[in-house]
Amino acid sequence: MANIKQVAKLGVFTLAIMNVTAVVSLRGLPAEAVYGMSSAFYYLFAAIVFLIPTSLVAAELAAMFQDKQGGVFRWVGEAYGKKFGFLAIWVQWIESTIWYPTVLTFGAVSIAFIGMNDVHDMSLASNKYYTLAVVLIIYWLATFISLKGMGWVGKVAKIGGMVGTIIPAALLIILGIVYLATGGVSNLDFHSSFFPDFTKFDNVVLAASIFLFYAGMEMGGIHVKDVENPSKNYPKAVFIGALITVLIFVLGTFALGVIIPAKDISLTQSLLVGFDNYFRYIHASWLSPIIAIALAFGVLAGVLTWVAGPSKGIFAVGKAGYMPPFFQKTNKMGVQKNILFVQGIAVTVLSLLFVVMPSVQSFYQILSQLTVILYLVMYLLMFSGAIYLRYNMKKANRPFRIGKKGNGLMWFVGGLGFCGSLLAFILSFIPPSQISTGSNTVWFTVLIVGAIIVVIAPFIIYASKKPSWVDPNTSFEPFHWEEQAKPEVATATATTATAKPAPASGTVTPTSGTVANDNSTPKT
Repeated sequence: MANIKQVAKLGVFTLAIMNVTAVVSLRGLPAEAVYGMSSAFYYLFAAIVFLIPTSLVAAELAAMFQDKQGGVFRWVGEAYGKKFGFLAIWVQWIESTIWYPTVLTFGAVSIAFIGMNDVHDMSLASNKYYTLAVVLIIYWLATFISLKGMGWVGKVAKIGGMVGTIIPAALLIILGIVYLATGGVSNLDFHSSFFPDFTKFDNVVLAASIFLFYAGMEMGGIHVKDVENPSKNYPKAVFIGALITVLIFVLGTFALGVIIPAKDISLTQSLLVGFDNYFRYIHASWLSPIIAIALAFGVLAGVLTWVAGPSKGIFAVGKAGYMPPFFQKTNKMGVQKNILFVQGIAVTVLSLLFVVMPSVQSFYQILSQLTVILYLVMYLLMFSGAIYLRYNMKKANRPFRIGKKGNGLMWFVGGLGFCGSLLAFILSFIPPSQISTGSNTVWFTVLIVGAIIVVIAPFIIYASKKPSWVDPNTSFEPFHWEEQAKPEVATATATTATAKPAPASGTVTPTSGTVANDNSTPKT
């Protein structure tokens, strides 16, 4: 118990900022700014059908299993069994690995704008080899910080979230207000329709990527055992983070649309260009390099939060016998070093795809879409699993519960999240016409083949697992349906012993644990 008490606990504010840092990336603002006023509709729509359901469902599940490890593996596994639980945490880990090059591309662009020459900065930001080098440097720096343990991760993520995300977002919004208040000419038509033109299917396709902007709020569930009083503080941190997230996205997008014409918006460069334009307007161009450094630091903090999160989840599951011993190795700080190194190699290989895609922007978009597709697989399992557990674990303690009585509100909230995720999943396969993505054949091949390979892989690993993979020192708690099977076995054994005389010679009665694995319900 002494070792447990020595572990640093995460407070409400720290976890809320970690959630905002994990969820909010200002790099997404340009993609929605092209929609003008209707971008608010997309943000609010996605918040209602995805962010809020995710926050509520994740809060209930995390508080429900606050004393048990596994994150989404635990949540989905309790509902659908070990195979699907493993699939859920697997796609969460893999999609984050694929996501790193896209967010780090934005970090590379930020660093390019540290200079004071706009033409040179934009040229450097468009250079694939420069971008590749910076992506790898920032990622491996985040990896080495993660190897220092959760204490370091929490501190850097908290400071980086404030300096690199929240403060720049607030500054962007304030600059937009000052610009309009002092007579600046807006490039955003505030009289345009709040509702988008649904007759143009292309608008819906690119906007579907907004769901990934909101993804990640459930990731705090992996850290639920690191939070003080998780049944109260975890939901509180989630809701604070959700509110800040929506405000940053809506107001930040408007501020960007005000200063840059929609036709000139670039997914990778426009945020920095927007800041440059505002600083030039207030005669403070010297601030451009400072904000570029801050944004790059914010990217490091965001990546750090994700490097430490899903990899920790897959590590805990791996020690329970789902991953080979190689992936269970730790350093002296207890950090999953081999998983982090394998993850780093994968990120490095993916980053090399820069050289085969027609542009940095197209590479950025296709990887973003693949991460959306994979992540939504996990969300579909999570939302449906939460509804299923209302019936499969009726009497379970729920310190935080969606709806005080009955299951109607859970059906509404979970169903809303499931339908929203399914819609985004389908639309994510369609290439957006607004961006040059190269050959449609390459687009569909990467997305379809990539998704199939990633989804099949955990089932192959599960089928190949061996008893020797289980770490004898692991304390991974059994699922509720495994525990329920034990009394049934004990009762069956007692009945058999009463009905039949005990054999003369000593025989070994099968242990409840062994029998439980055979009769626990078809969830293995």
